[in-house]
Amino acid sequence: MRIGMVCPYSWDVPGGVQFHIRDLAGHLIQQGHEVSVLAPSDDEQQLPSYVVSAGRAVPVPYNGSVARLNFGFLSAARARRWVHEGDFDVLHVHEPATPSLSLLTCWASQGPIVATFHTSNPRSRAMVAAYPILQPALEKISARIAVSEYARRTFVEHLGGDAVVIPNGVSVDFFAHASPRPEWQGGTIGFIGRIDEPRKGLPVLLRALPRILEAHPEIRLLVAGRGDREEAMAHLPAESRERVEFLGVISDEDKARLLRSVDLYVAPNTGGESFGIILVEALSSGAPVLASDLDAFAQVLDGGTAGRLFASEDSDALANAASRLLGDPEARAELRRRGSVHVSRFDWPKVAADILSVYETVTDGAASVAPDERAGFRARLGLAARD
Repeated sequence: MRIGMVCPYSWDVPGGVQFHIRDLAGHLIQQGHEVSVLAPSDDEQQLPSYVVSAGRAVPVPYNGSVARLNFGFLSAARARRWVHEGDFDVLHVHEPATPSLSLLTCWASQGPIVATFHTSNPRSRAMVAAYPILQPALEKISARIAVSEYARRTFVEHLGGDAVVIPNGVSVDFFAHASPRPEWQGGTIGFIGRIDEPRKGLPVLLRALPRILEAHPEIRLLVAGRGDREEAMAHLPAESRERVEFLGVISDEDKARLLRSVDLYVAPNTGGESFGIILVEALSSGAPVLASDLDAFAQVLDGGTAGRLFASEDSDALANAASRLLGDPEARAELRRRGSVHVSRFDWPKVAADILSVYETVTDGAASVAPDERAGFRARLGLAARD
């Protein structure tokens, strides 16, 4: 199958959506499908062979974060050319409800379109206001996927219709078989996320750290991610700062090794999450997980069965829960056991098979159109007939 995927966010600044698209594309290519990904990127950036640059992205505040999007006349021209030259059996766009490449590509395409919605934002005035602009593109979509029930709910409440829920995928074996790093072992808590993005929750964890150290003075906090460490620790007591180690941006391999090394992984996010891929990666690595009780996180952690939950933004609740787990090896071992069973539903072979079933459904529907109608339709688009 010839599959075109559209990434709305800059390939140069990786995030959950980019990782999802990258891993899905890689899995489908391994299965013998032809995949091309259109994404914003600096033209000078070295890209994987299957990624086509649509030009540089610009930062736009969105959903409590900063989205790096690409939207304009040049981008629209590149999207039209990519669609024309790709002659795809199915087009898979991500986040078409944002002013992005995905929306531009929906406007340019006339074939079967599958859309995945990642955002969880129950009160998006921007999405409501933009609906008249979005509607013509959304009506062209053949099938809709949401990565969680909360992303589905956002889509339904703002745009109408419905979507099938297929979660984000993770290469479980990649994380499960990573080798721990000795320097990251021995009484460590892990945090991975953008340091300078408040909704990732590092300030909540740092406020809890002094109380955790009172109960467990040997503990170290390992922080991996982009941002200013000095600014992050500005309000942390001096005696606690020496127990924090900033690792900066780390590779996928080191992320897996970090998760395999820590005694406890903490996800103190404060909102704006529709899924929680880092939780699944941590579970795959065998790390006991403690996460804020966001709806999406609770769903990923099976209501608190596969990982512990604490009240979001409550640093005292975080400190109490972390201190109890750090002092209870048996409880951590039980969380590891439950997590390793639970993550099988997120493994890429299962997730990709579900997505491929959606592709096949929409392409079978397109194939039901009479041959002469398809030929005339393609001629109107100026596209050459298939071999």
